[in-house]
Amino acid sequence: MNLRLFVPCLMVCVSFHAAAQAPAKSEPEVVSHETPATFSSRVNLVSVPVVIRDHEGRAVGGLRQDDFQLFDKGKPQVITKFTIQTSTSAPVTAASAVSVSGDAAAPAETSSKPELPDRYVAYFFDDIHMQPGDLLNARKAASHHLDTALDPNTRAGVFTASSVTTQGFTNDAAKLHDALNRIHPWTHIDDPTACLHVSYFMADYMINQENSLSPFGIVPSSQLATALNKQALACSADLWHTANNALLYGKEETDNVLSVLRDLIAKMSAMPGGRTIVLVSPGFTMSADHRATENDILEKAIRAGVVVNSLDIRGVYTLLRTHSYDAEYGGYFGGPRDPNVVVPIMNAQKEEMFTAGNILAELAYGTGGTVHNDNDFEGGLRELAGRPEYVYVLGFSPDNLKNDGSYHGLKVKLKEPAKFDVEARRGYWAPKRAVDPAEAAKEELKETLFSRDEIADIPLDLHAEFFKPAGAKAEISVMARLDAKGLKFRKTDERNNDTLTIVTGLFDQNGNYISGIERVVEMRLRDHSLEVLERSGISVEQSFSVPPGRYIVRVVVKDSEGHTTAARNTGIEVR
Repeated sequence: MNLRLFVPCLMVCVSFHAAAQAPAKSEPEVVSHETPATFSSRVNLVSVPVVIRDHEGRAVGGLRQDDFQLFDKGKPQVITKFTIQTSTSAPVTAASAVSVSGDAAAPAETSSKPELPDRYVAYFFDDIHMQPGDLLNARKAASHHLDTALDPNTRAGVFTASSVTTQGFTNDAAKLHDALNRIHPWTHIDDPTACLHVSYFMADYMINQENSLSPFGIVPSSQLATALNKQALACSADLWHTANNALLYGKEETDNVLSVLRDLIAKMSAMPGGRTIVLVSPGFTMSADHRATENDILEKAIRAGVVVNSLDIRGVYTLLRTHSYDAEYGGYFGGPRDPNVVVPIMNAQKEEMFTAGNILAELAYGTGGTVHNDNDFEGGLRELAGRPEYVYVLGFSPDNLKNDGSYHGLKVKLKEPAKFDVEARRGYWAPKRAVDPAEAAKEELKETLFSRDEIADIPLDLHAEFFKPAGAKAEISVMARLDAKGLKFRKTDERNNDTLTIVTGLFDQNGNYISGIERVVEMRLRDHSLEVLERSGISVEQSFSVPPGRYIVRVVVKDSEGHTTAARNTGIEVR
């Protein structure tokens, strides 16, 4: 691939006297080089997706920024950013493409408009935490659902928390069905025949939260630790060893779920259409160590426009579906039913189930999604595979945000309460360290490139055509022209200063990133040179060697002084 940057030849007459007094004027006016982006970024901006639903569950549109109130830890916040995302976004526009057969002198013909996909659905199965029966029901429901869910503009993929089974995005139903059939229950370290069962939730509660269990024994005032210790003594088990193993393996299993989810969001951020993840899970436990990762996942999903919808595969669940200590179970090993053992463990199980479901809600509402938790799994998949018609994204910058890792509860209200349900992000976790602005800006630039949204802060024209030289691969030529009048320059030492970062990316018809290049253009222009540039504009030409197929080209421009952005897409079919 090649990139050519065209800035008009800038010649200015400078008197000897001026040059002698300002030797810096001999410096070049334009320097272009490849380098990471270094734009300033408001790293403490918190985005809050909100879905407003009527009494029939339909998303409500037509609301404005002034209709909302936002509270951080109960304190009202100033909403500084307000956007509305809709499920009916216009598809990528395809520019006229020109084909030259044989050599450059051959007559050109216009290609047809590529029918590029505009919707991506990832079916993410938490095979680590699902019981075998739940997984069987989920596979069956998903198989029936996929028979009617695909259309020419939709791509679907199958992913698992264990990463054992993966099927990338495709519209081939046979591949998707095959992937579903290959999903099997995760083999847990926990032995279901063991006399003592300590879940990750219980272990984290006793060891990390309550500090009631250690290698030296238990704190007698802890009802849960005392109950489990009685059970351990009755069957000659080691409570500390069992709980510590549950803590280690449970953390690793939750790490797996969050890691795959984060990678999936990153992958989908490069897709050019609507992006939805359907998380099929019974829920799981997250300790304090996982909260920073969860916060990072939510922020990345919001910026990339990826909605996470949760299907609670437990449906209408009861405690009978776990290692229960209900009336039918006569205590441990059929011994006498001891309420001092049964009740604390039953209460812990109830809290664990509630917390697991709460995690599914956090991931859904935190990204503008929703939760389905009844026994109609196929209907739930049908509902969740789409996305709300309207998602409002409120942004604010917390004042004096401390890097202490603390939790900030969020509350969103309508100024004029109506009979509407408000589904919104419930909170965020403050960072534990200061965020590097350059690192954040680089991530922001990447997310802008891998977005589908067109941004017109700076006028930008984009055109793509392809050629077929004899005996060679086809070559896509991308031409972008930027109107320099839309840029903002800072005057210093009789120079007009600004820095542009121009990124050109190429994606295939399934939205997968193929190639791209980033160019940083540093401008220190004299006044006359700036006048010339504003008349002529800045042109960038990028070429890619490709096989026949359908492609999406995206160009993103960032202006450092004006803090503005231009982003344009075009589709092209190479035949």
